[in-house]
Amino acid sequence: MARIIGAIATSHTPTIGFARDRSLSADPVWRPIFEAYGPIRDWLEDKRPDVLLTIYNDHITSFFFDHYSAFALGVDDRYAPADEGGGPRDIADLPGASELARGLGVSLMADEFDLSFFRDKPLDHGCFSPLSMLKAPSAPWAWRVVPLQVGVLQFPIPTARRCYRLGQALRRAIAAYPEDLKVAIVATGGLSHQVHGERCGFNNPTWDHQFLDLLETDPEALTRLTHAEYAELGGLEGAEVIMWLIMRGAMGKTVRRLHRSYYLPSMTAIATGLWEDVEPHQHEGGFVDDQLAGAETIAGTYPYTLDRSARGYRLNRFLHDLIDPERRRQFLADEMGAMSTAGLTAEEIGLVSRRDWRGLIHYGAIFFVLEKLAAVVGVSNLHVYAAMRGETLDDFQKTRNASIQYGVAR
Repeated sequence: MARIIGAIATSHTPTIGFARDRSLSADPVWRPIFEAYGPIRDWLEDKRPDVLLTIYNDHITSFFFDHYSAFALGVDDRYAPADEGGGPRDIADLPGASELARGLGVSLMADEFDLSFFRDKPLDHGCFSPLSMLKAPSAPWAWRVVPLQVGVLQFPIPTARRCYRLGQALRRAIAAYPEDLKVAIVATGGLSHQVHGERCGFNNPTWDHQFLDLLETDPEALTRLTHAEYAELGGLEGAEVIMWLIMRGAMGKTVRRLHRSYYLPSMTAIATGLWEDVEPHQHEGGFVDDQLAGAETIAGTYPYTLDRSARGYRLNRFLHDLIDPERRRQFLADEMGAMSTAGLTAEEIGLVSRRDWRGLIHYGAIFFVLEKLAAVVGVSNLHVYAAMRGETLDDFQKTRNASIQYGVAR
């Protein structure tokens, strides 16, 4: 089974990544930051975790306020560096641990933590800035990542206590995952800083050290603070340190500190930390998703699970994009060309070309993108329903209370 081997905490200011990219390790201003990551790199080299579960917040780069979630779990196979306005960093994509991410998502939802899930989103400096310090500049990534994005910029946001409890649920979810994986929990963000308003430039080293002490010895005390108290003590943007409580909740009651650093060069107090559990990891019983137990015996029924979504993602994306008038025009003008350009496989192209509605469902398409395809090619919903049952339209209509036809097309 999977197990947590330790926890890393790190600030994620973009200047860390800039210093790495510009090879500023010998610069006296930046040298303390590079030195602070040395013990963590050594620990990673020694322990060789398979996965870094990385807790971060996006800075309105890949996530915007048209859909802003409290907790969004990445379930992708790769994560590119995001363009934050000046072009993406010249750094390799991060490999994702997608199967583990989906397994954790199932367990956390069964544990009644409501998540959203994301793919096709590049990661900004919240992830890439600190992670790039955990390896040599020319070395490949030595581990895969599971990114957990926490919405801490638009209030209301999760409470400190909710974050801590999510960490405890993560501990159970990881322990319940059947594959033998070594997982390190990485918390990013903070420490004290504020980057807006007349209070811009605020720092509080006294609070920063108190926070680090309590994080180790009495994390429950930190869960009792309100967002306003975090903002007063550490600056409004510094209140993102509640994400560190997710990491701490995933660890045992007593932890052993292996490393801790603190440095305040300019706007953001930069800290790093490394901990292991004092007691051996207790493999608590994880939450099993029994909500769908028995659904597999319902004939002709295919719940759209995270695994099913992953298998059919490329096809569903293509069919979803038919909501774009230009994509519809291209498809109607040259079906084969549009599908080939989108990278659909020969099997996927065949299913769409034959309008094999039942086969598309079996493959992993969700009905609501088939509805869009039907509207584009001028087929009613009733024709699709009949085809999925293997009936003619007339025979299907005989099973309805009224003989009507409709679709989403105007």
